[in-house]
Amino acid sequence: MDTAPSALPSTSTPAQDTRNRRKGATAAALASAVEWYDYFVFGIAAALVLGDLYFPAGSPSAGVLASFATFAVGFLARPFGGVIAGHLGDKRGRKPMLVLALTLMGVATTGIGLLPTYETIGMAAPVLLVTLRVMQGIAVGAQWGGAMLLATEYAPEGKRGIYGSFVQLGVPIGVVTANSVFLLAGAFTSESAFAAWGWRLPFLVGLLVLVLAWYIHKHVEETPEFRAAERALAEKEKEEKGQATEQGADKEAGKGAGKGKGGDRARNSPLRTILRGHLGTVFLAGGSFAVNTATFYILITGVLDYTTRELDMNRGAVLTVSLCVSLTQLVLIPASAALSDRIGRIRIYGLGAAGIALWAVPMFLLIDTGSLLWLAVGTFVASCFLSIMYGPQAALFAELFTPEMRYTGASLGYQIAAVLGGGLAPFVMVLLLETTGTSMSVAAYIIGLAVIALGSIKVLADRARSR
Repeated sequence: MDTAPSALPSTSTPAQDTRNRRKGATAAALASAVEWYDYFVFGIAAALVLGDLYFPAGSPSAGVLASFATFAVGFLARPFGGVIAGHLGDKRGRKPMLVLALTLMGVATTGIGLLPTYETIGMAAPVLLVTLRVMQGIAVGAQWGGAMLLATEYAPEGKRGIYGSFVQLGVPIGVVTANSVFLLAGAFTSESAFAAWGWRLPFLVGLLVLVLAWYIHKHVEETPEFRAAERALAEKEKEEKGQATEQGADKEAGKGAGKGKGGDRARNSPLRTILRGHLGTVFLAGGSFAVNTATFYILITGVLDYTTRELDMNRGAVLTVSLCVSLTQLVLIPASAALSDRIGRIRIYGLGAAGIALWAVPMFLLIDTGSLLWLAVGTFVASCFLSIMYGPQAALFAELFTPEMRYTGASLGYQIAAVLGGGLAPFVMVLLLETTGTSMSVAAYIIGLAVIALGSIKVLADRARSR
């Protein structure tokens, strides 16, 4: 399923093309990794300490729910980041929006690491925490599309899947790094010291994001597909103005001269184009991916809370399992992406969604044993299906839209899935467990999302065949 070429003719030398391609792919992978690290440390902290420090009133469950609600707020903000950065990224370039997203994330994450608690500044603490989380959400919503396009639009012909997977690797790298830093912080501090200040250290690492933002701004070029789309748009505008002049449309020509390039672009707004003609594709993309992001966040945050609070499992041991499981994704994600380059995105993508549906109940039966071994087995198999689905996802979403609206369309689809799936999933999990008293309700929630995903994938596949 490929609606646009992976590579375009270039006037530069082959050696320059290779250097630019490697530099773009590396920058995209690093940007994704550091952004997701910053984003995930909040999820881990929400499961471990933020409830007590910023929402102390009520029962432990109420504090966790409030903490996870704050976690979800970041997801609600992500579509705004995707829309703003997508619109500007389709008009002004992928690179500037990626740099802006990295800068915003670095500032927000560092701010959380320095934020006083409820005990120190009262209600201002949770308000500021929510504000900084919203900033994180806007940043990661803006980042994914820019990083994904920086990789896929530099990809050689027939390798868009594997290049897109470099960005997807940012997720397991972010999880592994976030878990590792929390494990180290816990290992070198006592329980009281960790609660007092040790949990802040992973957030302060976010300052490194600003260094990467500076590097991309200085040393990475805009993608060849965007530059080609820019040239095509400029030629079209020139041709239209020439025709207007020849026909004696003085009034219309005067408006074009007054508005210049931006005036024509306003009429050809990427966001307006998506909303008018491609909104169905956006929702199908979101529906196809919600189960993946929901299951992922259930595994890295919901299960962490459930196993430590309800099953009395050791926090460090559970974090270690999460870290080891995430390491396997570093192999599976590029492998599934490379396979999608050979046999098609939809086929691999659908296989992963079906696997998630079939494994939801066995996974929670294994987790409920309270055994660290069975926890590892259950989450590992689930992670395999997530990786199979996640590997080709960047290339699949890129190929759903043409270059002039790709940042906007792909970002919206991804962030809709993030809101419907990932942002609410840990909150829904705690709510379901409190209401029903059984983890099977959470498994049913995952299966329901998987059915939606399979239906959306079926429609996308039918559309691809009709083309």
